[in-house]
Amino acid sequence: MATETVLGNVIAFFDRLGVYDVILPFLLVFTIVYAMLERSKILGTRGTAEGDTRKNLNAMVAFTTGFFVVASSKIVEAIARVSSQIIVLLLLGIFFIMSVGYFYSKEDWQKHELGWPKHAFIIIMFVSLIAIFLNAIEYNPGYSWLEYIIDYITRYWNSAGVAAIILIIGIIIFMWYITKEKEGSPPARTT
Repeated sequence: MATETVLGNVIAFFDRLGVYDVILPFLLVFTIVYAMLERSKILGTRGTAEGDTRKNLNAMVAFTTGFFVVASSKIVEAIARVSSQIIVLLLLGIFFIMSVGYFYSKEDWQKHELGWPKHAFIIIMFVSLIAIFLNAIEYNPGYSWLEYIIDYITRYWNSAGVAAIILIIGIIIFMWYITKEKEGSPPARTT
């Protein structure tokens, strides 16, 4: 069992206090609703100035919406699940940009002079990053999603489902190859 730390105790205290179940979902919903109301100006404006919105009405609607959301435990659970998955997706994107950016300069990206070998490398980096994340997420204790997928593919390699997935990937690659524009070719004429 892991030893307790001061910061770990603080996190556990915040959990018992309800920070993760009430305060953070309320702040998230309040901020998003308030920003949408301010941007859309759906409740109208106060004066003749362009950005003069009804901040008091926007704040009250966002405030009550936030409280309605935290009153439902199922909505709070869904928000927590979706938020954690979005964070994982954002981290995946940042790690991908970092790993590809390590090998290519900013000028290569701006000039679009990557070429086929560099595109292949980018695809390999992306697939590798997805494999790393699938290996980090457990399906069952001690059994990751990557192990589950590899086990499924090796067990059902001859099945119609795996063959259909391989066929779809092959069709996508073929369609991309057929429809890509060749370098130096004039654009297609329209009549």
